[in-house]
Parts: sequence; structure tokens; C-alpha cells
Amino acid sequence: MLDRHESGQGILHRSPTRPPKEVPTQTLLAEDLIQDLHGRFEAGTPEEIVRWALEESGLGQIAIASAFQAEGTALIHMAAQVRPDVPILFLETGFHFAETLAFKERLAEQLGLNVIDLTGEHTVQSQAAEYGPRLYERDPKRCCELNKVIPFALALRSYDAWMTSMRRDSAWTRKHTLIVSQTELEPGKTLVKINPVANWTRQDAWAYLKEHDLPHNPLYDLGYASIGCAPCTRMVFSDEDERAGRWSGLLKTECGIHVRESSLQDESDDDSDCADK
Repeated sequence: MLDRHESGQGILHRSPTRPPKEVPTQTLLAEDLIQDLHGRFEAGTPEEIVRWALEESGLGQIAIASAFQAEGTALIHMAAQVRPDVPILFLETGFHFAETLAFKERLAEQLGLNVIDLTGEHTVQSQAAEYGPRLYERDPKRCCELNKVIPFALALRSYDAWMTSMRRDSAWTRKHTLIVSQTELEPGKTLVKINPVANWTRQDAWAYLKEHDLPHNPLYDLGYASIGCAPCTRMVFSDEDERAGRWSGLLKTECGIHVRESSLQDESDDDSDCADK
């Protein structure tokens, strides 16, 4: 029998209960297995990849990192149908739009999500007291490190793997994003990273929301294309890149939690305005 969870827009239809599979628990994947998975998943669907991650991979502790954007909402919906209590990690920086926070609460209630807010060492006020006001303008890399990179890395210590909703077509730094990879979090701690929607386009994400009658952050309706912290996000014009509204005017595209993509950004960064101060 289907478990039907309904609240306002969108209905979560969970798959019929099936006997659990006997899958050996593991924390790492062999390199040859990763290569095999690449071939399989390049031609697969996000739903297939999500089901593999949560049911067949053997990865015991796995979470989803999301800022509740369109593709993230789609990924969360897919995962909740397979494992309703999968942890959703949300970086509560203190600088989010009110609309983003309200939408997060709305979707969490609608789908019965297990959302975990991650916070840094500082509040908005204590950060300003220690580093000066408007750090996000003077040193956005440091601001992201304090409010995103550090708290996220600390949270990942509790997991074997994490899923994210990066699309290859959303930024030049993400053009070669791998669907399955392994990243060293710190010496002795390596995590599996899974990008189920890497092959999706922006249109694919919105088509999924429409198909499943899922809501979206209302800021999209105002002209925002990629939504992050309020001080570092603006609306985009029709002829601009999707992420042009993030850290506008700086050669910064990534916040830093995606290690491989951030390293590409750092290698190309020769703008003094983006350098550490």
C-alpha cells in the first residue's frame, strides 16, 4: 500500500514497502566500481542513481546537501520516496532570504523531511564584531568559509557519503562534474559524493517540479536564477549566465563546499578583488 503524504501542493507517493536487501555496509567504493558506475549512470536516470545510493550502494550513513533550489527540491523528492528520513543538510548562514527560509519550512512540512540546519561558530552579529561589518563584500571567500565550508566539513564527519544537486550546465566550474566520486575530507576521512542530476538541464529540473506538482522558491518568479545568501545574490537578465547573479562582479562562482569545482575557480582567479585580504 502506498504511503500518501499530502499538504497543499505536491503529493509524496512513497514506493510500496519492499523486503530490505542484504547489502554489505561499506564506507568507500573501489576505483574500478566507480568507473563502472560512471558508465552505467551517464545513461541512467536521476531516480535510478538515487535508488542505488540509498538502497544498493551499501553506504551506511548518507545525507543530501541542499539549499532548496529547483533541482535540489527535485532531488529531495526523489530521495524521500526511497528513504523518508534521509538527512537534508541545510547551511543556515544567517544571511538567507526570508523567502528561502519560509520555502524550506514549507517543503519540510509538506514532505515530512528530516532537515538538519548547520550553523557556523558565529552569528551575524558576532561575525561583524570580530571581522568587521559586511565581510561578505570585503572578503566573500572568508565569509563562505566561516558560514559554509567549516560547518559543512564538520557535519560530514558523521557520514560516509553525500548527495548534491549540481548540474553540469549551470556553471563552467561544473561542466565536468562527476556523478560518483570520492573526496578526502581530511586525513583519514574520505567520502563518496553523488550527483544524481549532473546530466540534467535547467528545463529538466522545472519539468520534474511540474510533473510532480512540487512548489518552488518564490524568488524564481522575481527573476532570480540561482539563489544563495541575500547579500551575494541578485536577479539576472535574460542574456546572462544562470549563476551570474551569485557574487556579481567577482570572479567567484563557488562557495567552497564542492572541493573539485572550487579548485578550478581558484586556479583561474587572477582578480585582486577576489583575493584573500
